[in-house]
Amino acid sequence: MGRITEDLIRRNAEHNDCIIFSLEELSLHQQEIERLEHIDKWCRDLKILYLQNNFIGKIENVSKLKKLEYLNLALNNIEKIENLEGCEGLTKLDLTVNFIGELSSVKTLQHNIHLKELFLMGNPCADFDGYRDFVVATLQQLKWLDGKEIERSERIQALQNFPAVEQQIREQEKAYCLTRAKDKEETQRKLQEEENEGKGSSHTDSDGCWFTDISTTLLSSEENKDHIQAPQIPEGECKKKKSDSSEDDLEFWNKPSLYTPESRLETLRHMEKQRKDQEKLSGKKKKVKPPRVLITEDGRALNVNEPKLDFSLKDDEKRNQIVLDLAVYRYMDTSLIDVDVQPTYVRVTVKGKPFQLVLPAEVKPDSSSAQRSQTTGHLVVCMPKVGEVITGCQGTSPSVKSARDLGRAQTHRRSQQVERLEVDPSKHSFPDVANIVQEERHTPRRVQSEPKRIPGEEDPGFEDNPEVPPLI
Repeated sequence: MGRITEDLIRRNAEHNDCIIFSLEELSLHQQEIERLEHIDKWCRDLKILYLQNNFIGKIENVSKLKKLEYLNLALNNIEKIENLEGCEGLTKLDLTVNFIGELSSVKTLQHNIHLKELFLMGNPCADFDGYRDFVVATLQQLKWLDGKEIERSERIQALQNFPAVEQQIREQEKAYCLTRAKDKEETQRKLQEEENEGKGSSHTDSDGCWFTDISTTLLSSEENKDHIQAPQIPEGECKKKKSDSSEDDLEFWNKPSLYTPESRLETLRHMEKQRKDQEKLSGKKKKVKPPRVLITEDGRALNVNEPKLDFSLKDDEKRNQIVLDLAVYRYMDTSLIDVDVQPTYVRVTVKGKPFQLVLPAEVKPDSSSAQRSQTTGHLVVCMPKVGEVITGCQGTSPSVKSARDLGRAQTHRRSQQVERLEVDPSKHSFPDVANIVQEERHTPRRVQSEPKRIPGEEDPGFEDNPEVPPLI
């Protein structure tokens, strides 16, 4: 039995980022749903709801969808139109190929004043005499019925003939209800007979494997349960059981039956039972795969490409590093990728699947980097090598290399030493601020005249000219 669950709605709401409270369109067709539930509580903003090709027997739990505009319930088990009064914005309702026999139930749609299109073809009521006139006269807001436009003259004529048509419809409804009650009684009687046959038959499992009960009894009676094994079915017996089940299946599909809600449910139950029987007979069990070996017992790393991604590994001698280009899927979320760089190998886990590659040289894990391309989505891992000096171009002569190396060494030595400028204090030309301030505080000194020098013996070449005045 299919149920409407929150997980089911979220899986069908990918276009809305799996958010259901603001969902405006929801498609739940072909989900084997038998009951309409929970939608009016979780998806109040729905405007379009697809529920066709299910096993829904009653319209319910949609009255709170005030914004609902289009409801598709085609190919279901609905027998009566009801519980749609609260869908104030409903403009289109599709009930094609259901089991609606109470045509008078369309009167409940009179409250849906915005309803413009209605589909009732394929229902028992569509075969009633006066069906279209009754619907046209009852729902005066309709513009289209079963894909055919309603003309103004057609509505006037339907309103004029409505009393006679209504009486005719009621009589046909009563006849249909009696026939429907007989079909339900017949179906109930068949189900009861099948149950009685099942109780009177030998105690076997659904797939006829009697050894299941034997193994259970042995397990409950013995203390050592680990060493007990259930007896195996012979291969010929298994083939016989498969042939018997195929014959029963062929007999079920060839058996004539009426097209009723009960027959549809019976078909669903038969298909579910057949599916379970096939799984049990074929022994299809999900085998848990053992974890893949990435490192052997002797510590040797293996090359593994479980996600089956294209890749390229380059040795960049110019930059002295190894570059891994992994073709990760373009639109994959980066949170699903895990990178682990080791000295001798690199491992990338993509959605839980390991990609491991042994490196041709030892690398530095701490200096490695991983980036993703925004255009292609590729993952690029750069891994510097260990114990090698980065050199220039390969075509450089040894003398040029040695000169460059010497210059680099001198530059490195200078950068490590702290250079200070030393100036002789006796030769600096900067004024002494303290002396300047001190000179400003003292009174200016008088310029004293130098003592008069009298020529003497110490200057023999001096001649005194009396006409020249003295220098005072």
